Amino acid sequence: MMNITFFGAARSVTGSCTLVECAGKRLLVDCGLPQGSDEKKFGIELPFKAGSIDYVLLTHAHIDHSGRIPLLVKEGFAGRIICTEATADLCTIMLADSGHIQEMEVEWVNRKRRRAGKPEIEPVYSVQDAKAAMELFEGYRYGTTVAIDEHITVQFADAGHLLGSSSIEVWLTEQDKTRHIVFSGDIGNLDQPLINDPEYLSDADFVVVESTYGDREYGPQADISSELARIINETRDAGGNIVIPSFAIER
Repeated sequence: MMNITFFGAARSVTGSCTLVECAGKRLLVDCGLPQGSDEKKFGIELPFKAGSIDYVLLTHAHIDHSGRIPLLVKEGFAGRIICTEATADLCTIMLADSGHIQEMEVEWVNRKRRRAGKPEIEPVYSVQDAKAAMELFEGYRYGTTVAIDEHITVQFADAGHLLGSSSIEVWLTEQDKTRHIVFSGDIGNLDQPLINDPEYLSDADFVVVESTYGDREYGPQADISSELARIINETRDAGGNIVIPSFAIER
């Protein structure tokens, strides 16, 4: 019997992580890092044994979808991590950077703990852990059919959210019955620079949708740009400060 369990981005925004169990296999769709209030509420520990997972399917490289993969590998996962080629390339940079952030934050905490005579703590994972995780990545082009084993086949469609971002079609076969499941990933907007428009899928037995902003309507890109310009001008005229998160990918 197929089971789907949500361990993140359900009643929360970050930390996307979905466990699918079928035909004796356990696969994750994403293994993201909870961030901000989600981290405080849910923690960052894995809610399952890492060694019990057979495969990871990764929709895209943003840390709230990929950021616990080095922890998963550190704690015993040794299976295949399957994604698009561009997602694998981006994760080479982003997961190492995330490991560096983990190390720097722990060093800051440990300086205070040493002064207080308290034992030091370790980072969630290190840059080296992130590099070790990359050894398990396999990148494929959009539209390529990937037969993971005799029970699981996947294919990636362009989600138009980030370079390499995807919706993932998964075909699961158990007891001679095949189910077709689509995991949306984060779906992008239209008419973005550098990024293709999302590819629309028309067939599935089940669809698992990322819907953080599913209750909002967006106008044309020109309207969004005009609204941003209006906000910046009003803030400047009022003598306020404009803070742009230029450290974030694609910003």
